[in-house]
Amino acid sequence: MTDQSPDTPPRPQYGEYATPEEQRARIRQPAPSAGPAPTPAAAGSPSPVTTNPFAPPAKTAGRVDAQPHPHPVDRIVTFALLAYGLINVVSSIPALVDYAAYTDTIFRLLGVDAKLSDPAAGKPWGFAAAAVLAVGWLITAVVSLWNIRRGRVTWWIPVVGGIVFTFLVGTLMLIPLMSDSAVWSALVGRIP
Repeated sequence: MTDQSPDTPPRPQYGEYATPEEQRARIRQPAPSAGPAPTPAAAGSPSPVTTNPFAPPAKTAGRVDAQPHPHPVDRIVTFALLAYGLINVVSSIPALVDYAAYTDTIFRLLGVDAKLSDPAAGKPWGFAAAAVLAVGWLITAVVSLWNIRRGRVTWWIPVVGGIVFTFLVGTLMLIPLMSDSAVWSALVGRIP
């Protein structure tokens, strides 16, 4: 005969009622040292429970808490920066792909009367820059989301990603301009 009432569920024996968090916490606990074998309880008397095997582990000195801490403002800022970056990427790709129009705009802004000697030579550089910008945004978004899931502060990741990949795109777009002799002669002609 059991000492449980019919309304109570059976007592768990192997952790089947433990939540996933309790199971992970139990797995992280160090294995108990081998000590003397427990003595069996007398028949009919409930077995004494000394510790709860599913209780979260006690915090020890020097141990970092692995539970993520939510940072709502950080998440809002991170998602806002990622959204701004996505808008920037989507609006920049058409300009980068049309390299001749891009250079005409640059020359007009600089006030330089120059034309590329071979406009078709810059087209692959524009496609490469567009690809770098898109892949860069994707990498930045994945790293940001990964760090958000870990509970870390992430607002700086889109900022650094934007700076790094914008610098790379600018470098890729300048290579054909710097290797064109017609552009150099127009730029040198402007120096007083």
